[in-house]
Formats: sequence, C-alpha cells, structure tokens
Amino acid sequence: MARQMRAVRTRDALVESAAALFDRDGFDVASLAAVSARAGVSSGALNFHFPSKVELAEAVVAAAAERLVRIIRDREAPTLQSVIDASHELVRGLRGDAVLRAGFALSGCRRARRRCDAAGDGPGTDLRRLWCGWVESVVARAEREGQLAPDVTAEEVTETVVAVATGHAVLGTQDPRWLEGAPLTRFWALLLPRVVGAARAGLFVAAGARGTEPLHPRPVAVTVGGEV
Repeated sequence: MARQMRAVRTRDALVESAAALFDRDGFDVASLAAVSARAGVSSGALNFHFPSKVELAEAVVAAAAERLVRIIRDREAPTLQSVIDASHELVRGLRGDAVLRAGFALSGCRRARRRCDAAGDGPGTDLRRLWCGWVESVVARAEREGQLAPDVTAEEVTETVVAVATGHAVLGTQDPRWLEGAPLTRFWALLLPRVVGAARAGLFVAAGARGTEPLHPRPVAVTVGGEV
C-alpha cells in the first residue's frame, strides 16, 4: 500500500511538473529531463510512468479534464446562472492553475497527442469541445425553460459565451488581466439584458454566485505562462 501511494504521488508530481513546463516553455521545447528534475524524481521513474512525452502530455490533458468537469458538474443555481458561475470559475482556474492552462493548450496541439480529436477518442480529450458541449446543453435547457428572450436563440448564446471564454483564455496568455473577474463580469452585465430581457437581467448575478471580485480589482501579480 505504501509503495502504491508513493507511485501515485510520483505520477502526480510528474504531471504537475510537466504542466508547469509545458505552460511555460511549450510542448516542443520542454524536455523530459527538465520534467523529472523539476519533479525531483529520476529519469527512470519518469519512463516507468510515461514512456514518451506524448503520453505525459495526455496525462496532463486528462488531469485538466478532471478539473474542468469539477467546474461544470452538479450546479444547483438556475440554469443560465450556472453558465455564468462556471465561466467565472473557469477563468479563475486558467489564471491560477498551470495544469488547466496546459491542458487547454495541449488540447489544441495535435503533436502532443497520439490520436486526432476527430477520431472520437472520448470526452475530455478536447477541453474546448467539452466546455462547448456543456454550455450548449445548459443554454438549450434555459431556452426550453423560457429563460431566454423570445428573439434570442440558444445557438446564438452558446456561440457568444464560448467565443468570449476562449478569447479570455487566449488573451490571458499575454496579459493576465484578461483572467481577472472584472472583464468577464462586464461581459455578462452587457449580455444579460439582451439574452434574458432588461426586466429579468437583475435576476442573475453577472459577477457569478461567488461575486468576490470587484468590478475594478487591483492588479494581480500573476505571470501566465510562467512557473506556478
């Protein structure tokens, strides 16, 4: 049992180390030697758990997928509010979690996977597709329940929300302010009156259910793409 626990800890350390280096240096540049050194384990231990860099990258994506699933599942808020809340939690995760950032980056990098997304290799491999599918299903439910304005379609809302969340993630790699809560809060404050109607917009919290970040927060000392 103790040996099994050590093996799990070693594997987790290698995944965290790989995510930090893939996030900082990119998949092509990061070396397996650097991953093992950062994790504090031997090259032999790394090869035991991950015979190739591709398999290591797949493990990072799988770990990121687990974190994304935790963000989107089992939400008890009203349907559309759950999308707002999850979008804020996703942005917070991308700001502070190298595994989540690296997972999204690797999802879009075919060289980092043995199988193509189109091959249907299971949910979670493409994190953007997983996120988009969840938003699509929740917004469709909101439409069925009459939460959307009569002249707004679920497809329009889904496309807008997914595009903005993806845009924040991409822009955040260069400017961490895009991964703060305020820009996303402003987006929802502008979108909600159009999506649900001005009279009902006040029923939703644009800042997310947590609502802990002010509209104009002080700068956060974060280096996106740097070590965590």
